[in-house]
Amino acid sequence: MIEIKHEAPTVKDYRNMRKTVGLSEKSQKAAEKGLSNACFNVTVYDDASLIAMGRVIGDGGTAFQIIDIAVDTKYQGEGYGKQVMAHIMKYIQSVAEEGTYVSLIADYPADKLYEQYGFITTEPHSCGMYIKY
Repeated sequence: MIEIKHEAPTVKDYRNMRKTVGLSEKSQKAAEKGLSNACFNVTVYDDASLIAMGRVIGDGGTAFQIIDIAVDTKYQGEGYGKQVMAHIMKYIQSVAEEGTYVSLIADYPADKLYEQYGFITTEPHSCGMYIKY
């Protein structure tokens, strides 16, 4: 049975999902610290198995970032990414204020999914940047 929840995944499920779908791995300690600090979480389960997830982080008013959008490879192409994004966008629309900035870093070809929700590329005016420890 498929169930959508608005709660953080367990640290174990989170780390396993990131590894399974090819996202960068996060340490146990980083996941323990970070998961409890999200503004909003979406998790999708098939019975007890995590099959999709997404999170929103930010300051709750001026800026939000959508992160950790992932769908288990066995479930990709079945609309679970869209369901995760729909829940995230409903949350953001409920809390956003005039001037709120919502960002994400899109891996290709996932940018096509995010375009469906109104996201546009910042290029050539700006670029995404990062530093990893």
